[in-house]
Amino acid sequence: MILALLLTYVPAILLCWHIVRTGRDTFWIFIVLMAPGLGSIVYIVLNIIPDIFGGKTARNVAKAARETLDPNREYREAKQACDDTPTVRNQSRLAAAAMGMGHYAEAESLYRAAAHGVHADDPVLLLGLANALLELNRAAEALEVLERLGQDQAHGRTPSAALALGRAYEALDRLAEADDAYQWAAERMPGFEALGRYAAFMARHGRADEARAMVADMDKRMTRLRGGFRKEAQMWRDHAATAR
Repeated sequence: MILALLLTYVPAILLCWHIVRTGRDTFWIFIVLMAPGLGSIVYIVLNIIPDIFGGKTARNVAKAARETLDPNREYREAKQACDDTPTVRNQSRLAAAAMGMGHYAEAESLYRAAAHGVHADDPVLLLGLANALLELNRAAEALEVLERLGQDQAHGRTPSAALALGRAYEALDRLAEADDAYQWAAERMPGFEALGRYAAFMARHGRADEARAMVADMDKRMTRLRGGFRKEAQMWRDHAATAR
């Protein structure tokens, strides 16, 4: 009995020391101590093994697992960094994390605060601001930001910007312009978001046959995907398939 306790809790205590020593989120201490057997194994697999063996695949697997176990982690860490040092970089990071959490008003405020001075025309900040405004149903304001972004010939005319333009135009009932923007983005943007949003646009505006054909094409492409990529693709596929 004593040996079993030692074999369970001594490694857990050592792992807690490792968590503190390496500056990892103290959330892991709770995991390890509350479930010293399973928690220790999870910590080793997600943190120590990737550190030892490195490699992009190991890091990606560990990142995905951490996001599943602790989906608020990036937001917490970004907020702490921004509170400690409110630089433009940290404000942008926190704004992106807030968007991921659905805190769109917070994201808008952060992007506006960051986009000033020499960063007033930063394409990443302007696109982030436009997307936050779209989520807040303020399409006219989003379009103003996107038109300003589009003046940057080198960095402002991207598939992601075109997708945001499509959403803004659609919300303002400028459907021909929305169609052009959605199509341009769908043909060039990696992943399934642009395809899903374009198919949903067609379904909402009397082009059900075209929308179904695009969903069928998405289904074919998804057979080649695995893991987190497939999960995200499925989300956008379902977004398109259920649009009315």
